Amino acid sequence: MSDGVRGSDAAGDGEGYVGLGDWTPEALGVPGEVRAVVTAPHPALSRAGAAVDPTSPETVRLAADLIATMRVSPGCVGLAAPQIGVGAQVFAVEVTGHPKAVTVHGTFVLCNARVVEATRWKAGREGCMSVPDLTGDVKRASRLVVAGELPGTGAAVRLVADGFEARALQHEIDHCAGLLFLDRVAGAHAVYQRKVYL
Repeated sequence: MSDGVRGSDAAGDGEGYVGLGDWTPEALGVPGEVRAVVTAPHPALSRAGAAVDPTSPETVRLAADLIATMRVSPGCVGLAAPQIGVGAQVFAVEVTGHPKAVTVHGTFVLCNARVVEATRWKAGREGCMSVPDLTGDVKRASRLVVAGELPGTGAAVRLVADGFEARALQHEIDHCAGLLFLDRVAGAHAVYQRKVYL
């Protein structure tokens, strides 16, 4: 359904980047539990998450729970630990099939992620499960290099992402830093009531 590609060097200049390799959610080895998603103004959403040990059993279970919760949430393309009330730098992303996706790395979880390079800034509309009634226009990099660690193995990775996947990554990294998309909008004029279609 998507024209996206899997891999860390989708832009053709992946030398020096270590992608996800053969990592899949099944590599976690534990079933995920669906958790309740908290909404603003829950305090977990405004606090920076703590760095984690990606190999610890607690982090592995958290990663599995994020994936399980994301998979049962319609339209969800990313979910961060603070959104389920856990103050940790862990998030899941899955943009497969999204019409705006350029790169597609499949379902993955990153721990302690940080932006290494951000270019090609563009405004785009964003929503969030933790802010269910609003959307907003946010300027984000449409090409991104992100470094992080994989839960379970602790392997260090660098991913190159473009387009919608890059936006999703930035949105989730913000959650881990205690920021919502509302903290990034240009002003009240760039915030909208979410449309509900019957």
